[in-house]
Amino acid sequence: MNEFLDQIYLGNTIRDYLLSAGILIGGLILKKYISNFLSWILYRCFRRYGKTVGVKKFIELLAAPFGLLLLITVIYFSFNRLSFPLEWEMAAEKDFGVRFVTIQIFEGAIIFAITWYLIRIVEFVGLVMAARAELTESKLDDQFVPFVKSAAKVVVAGTGFVFMLGAVFNLDVVSILTGLGIGGLAFALAAKETLENLLGSFTIFLDKPFKLGDLVKVGEVEGRVEGVGFRSTRIRALDRTLVTVPNKKMVDFELLNDTEREVRRAKFNIGLLYSTQEAQLKNVVVEIVKAIDDHPLTEPDPVVRFLEFGASSLDILVIYLARTPDISEFAKVKEEINYKIMEIVKRNGCDFAFPSRTVYMQKE
Repeated sequence: MNEFLDQIYLGNTIRDYLLSAGILIGGLILKKYISNFLSWILYRCFRRYGKTVGVKKFIELLAAPFGLLLLITVIYFSFNRLSFPLEWEMAAEKDFGVRFVTIQIFEGAIIFAITWYLIRIVEFVGLVMAARAELTESKLDDQFVPFVKSAAKVVVAGTGFVFMLGAVFNLDVVSILTGLGIGGLAFALAAKETLENLLGSFTIFLDKPFKLGDLVKVGEVEGRVEGVGFRSTRIRALDRTLVTVPNKKMVDFELLNDTEREVRRAKFNIGLLYSTQEAQLKNVVVEIVKAIDDHPLTEPDPVVRFLEFGASSLDILVIYLARTPDISEFAKVKEEINYKIMEIVKRNGCDFAFPSRTVYMQKE
């Protein structure tokens, strides 16, 4: 049996081939279980802070990058037992050739897996912070957490990319960073709009003109804020369309925050027929004032005045404030008061005027 296992083919014994295949197959079979187990052990370190998210989500996030890292390790140890035949005259590891390229690919894959793993860690920390932010009354942290999480991901990915350039392509990292600093001005000019939007996002977080969920109007866009990113703000319009507005526009344009308003104003005219008597008109004005004052959601002292003699009606000006920022509730208040006004006009023997013209014909 030993003689069979010691037979050499292409510079390696059958025993070496079997051990290499065993390591590879065993690693592939156990990769998932080992990845989940190691992720569970790592979760024990974060258990105190990650109870709001749970171990299941933690393993779900880290299983894939951890599995990739284990797979690369298994492949390395599996094929590391084998050697190329001497008669192939392969180049040394430090010289360009199959061995050199293989090692560089392996190092690049390791850096990629570690970077992916760290990004998933950032994702988990972001979920924990978002869950804690939901427990607070302030809405600022709800929109700040996704912003910081995205920034951390960019930093981790950029750092991993720079390390990959240095390890895989043997480039001088210091020179790369210096070159990025020198080319920063050219990049800033080329990405002027992007940088303006990025600065706009910082202005939004510092100035706090709105919060997530606020009903705002910017230019022609009106809706509720769903999220603030590096470049843009997402607004769910009143027709349920998702509109992406550049942060520069959110800062430069006039922004109306309807959620922050305390009252809404109603202003309109009522036109009565010219046949209305003075006493009737006075009673209508007094009763409309009382009806508005009696409503539980209106401010006291509304403005109700016989304003002017219109083209075809006696016009009464009505102005009042409703103590509600919600547009649907405001519409309900207006509806209830409008019904009251119709009742008052009819009760006083009056009627509403409409645009009309009287033509007098004279016969000679």
